[in-house]
Amino acid sequence: MADHRTRLLLDVDTGIDDAVALLYLLATPGTSIEAITCTAGNVGARQVAVNNLALLELCGRAGIEVALGSEVPLEIPLVTTEETHGDQGIGYAVLPFPRGHISPRHAVDVWLDAVRCHPGQITGLVTGPLTNLALALRAEPDLPMLLKGLVIMGGAFHHPGNTTPVAEWNIHVDPHAAKEVFAAYEGLPVEKLPVVCALETTERIECTPAHVDAIARAAGAAPEVLDPDDPEGTRSGSDNAVVACISDALRFYMEFHRLYDQGYIAHLHDLFAAMVATGEAGVEERLATVDVETESPLTFGQTVADVAGMWKRAPNARIVTRNDPAAVFDLMVRRLSDLARMHG
Repeated sequence: MADHRTRLLLDVDTGIDDAVALLYLLATPGTSIEAITCTAGNVGARQVAVNNLALLELCGRAGIEVALGSEVPLEIPLVTTEETHGDQGIGYAVLPFPRGHISPRHAVDVWLDAVRCHPGQITGLVTGPLTNLALALRAEPDLPMLLKGLVIMGGAFHHPGNTTPVAEWNIHVDPHAAKEVFAAYEGLPVEKLPVVCALETTERIECTPAHVDAIARAAGAAPEVLDPDDPEGTRSGSDNAVVACISDALRFYMEFHRLYDQGYIAHLHDLFAAMVATGEAGVEERLATVDVETESPLTFGQTVADVAGMWKRAPNARIVTRNDPAAVFDLMVRRLSDLARMHG
């Protein structure tokens, strides 16, 4: 019998928007998370693993393997961003320490074992720095052909960076890894090229307090009011554990965005990438050859896309150029409210 599930391998640096993406995937029918591997980025890799285990237990999915990968970038010191995501990486949300354990396997082994056992059946979704993927490609250069597809959240092309004037966070944390990953895909069949969700499209996914309230109401929970005038650090009073987790995480993220004059919103970069991976986000793409700057102090971590063939190099990426934020949030509310009704 044909297997019509969307089978995913996740590599994440959870992270508030990674957490929302994970909750969406757990709530999406027909989606199978084969394993979750962890990289350092928003917070350290071990905290990432703890966050993933705790979120899985919140949603009754403790059986999914969670494995550590590299705890540092390939060539440069690690920088994390607790000021963006909170000391534990999930904002003001507090979850019980997980009962489950981190897998003894390394992230690279998890990915390679999975794709070798199920060639052409598993899609990779990377929402953190590309360190683990670069290491996996070093160990198995045929990885792109063994995967069904790959979705990457990262980069900024015709858009300001969110870490430096030109660099996006995930790429800037480990630009050497990103450079290796894009180089490995150069000249491969178009259907195997990574779909890249860069800031041009992910920063259009602006979550507001109204979206959080809509999740609560659709779940049958009490209204959830995230008032911009509330004192910073205000916690949810919801008796629905999933609603409270989402609300407390996103309140922190909204306060961060407001601090940087972006309004009382939260950019859900990784949620959008997850919807691309499941095929539920309608998008338009453009072929490009992507390279990453790793030498210049001025533009370190910048992603550069040649869409006109000026470099005379084969394409290595499919950059998302158009998306539908309203459809993303309609789907988010449906999926997360379903999850909250089941596990809240």
